[in-house]
Amino acid sequence: MTALIDQRHTLTHHALGTRIVLTVYGNAAATVLQPTMDLIDGYEDRLTVNRDQSEIMDVNHAAGVKPVAVSSTSYDLVKLAVKYSRADFGFNALIGPLVKLWKIGFKGANVPNDDDIQERLKLIDPWQVELDDDARTVYLKQAGMELDLGGIAKGYIADRIKDFWAQRGVDAGIINLGGNLLFVGQSPRRSDGQWVIGVQDPQLHRGENMEVVRQPACSAVTSGIYERFLIKNGRRYHHLIDPRTGYPLDTDLSSVTVFTDQSVMGEIEAKRLFFNGQPIPGWLDRPGNRGAVFIHNDDSVENIGI
Repeated sequence: MTALIDQRHTLTHHALGTRIVLTVYGNAAATVLQPTMDLIDGYEDRLTVNRDQSEIMDVNHAAGVKPVAVSSTSYDLVKLAVKYSRADFGFNALIGPLVKLWKIGFKGANVPNDDDIQERLKLIDPWQVELDDDARTVYLKQAGMELDLGGIAKGYIADRIKDFWAQRGVDAGIINLGGNLLFVGQSPRRSDGQWVIGVQDPQLHRGENMEVVRQPACSAVTSGIYERFLIKNGRRYHHLIDPRTGYPLDTDLSSVTVFTDQSVMGEIEAKRLFFNGQPIPGWLDRPGNRGAVFIHNDDSVENIGI
């Protein structure tokens, strides 16, 4: 494996609203990089809500009007997102109307009045999504509802890239979708094959770590409030809106980083733990969950399974 260190190939791209960095080890694997970027672009074309046209936007445009047939990729991801949204632990793929009301992290960010928040809460009910497995259609029952898969899509796409690389014979690599990380195979830099993964210090610049974790091939996903926020009248409002209240989540956590087998489940479990505010009994016993790092606003750190 040591020889592979000198056969490291990286390609950078902008997609999914973020910076994509793909790394593979082994000269034969280099040819997979551009086709992988093309694969990512194809997923973005179907799943984005940052353009007027996509399969998900077709569903949103038809809210309150009619069901819309989508591809198997979009349908499977919507179905997964709706399933976990209905579990009501904080993740909600219908949160878009509330996010657009607050606009935290975007131009025009403000603190809305409570009446407007209560009105938007009526538009984020995941039980108002009708799914038809046979026709593969998605129907948002109320006008004004919106699907946004941004909280789950990168994890799903990372998993599909891993599948693609397995078909192409990639032995080792790193999929970095804007900080959503998926490590493939054994690290060529360590004799034990484990990957060295840094956990961001919320108080410092990106890339400066508070914790360093060593894990076999896995996904690392972080939910945090330290990068996007609004300060109004001396009060700090972060961007993670609690769909149960319509307001930014009241928490003493700065971030939670989870280590899981599947990246899409990392997206979900990072939000589950962040919204819970503390470790969940039995969480490590669930298949695919490997560990988590909680960083509190006072910089104290709590690890489970690490």
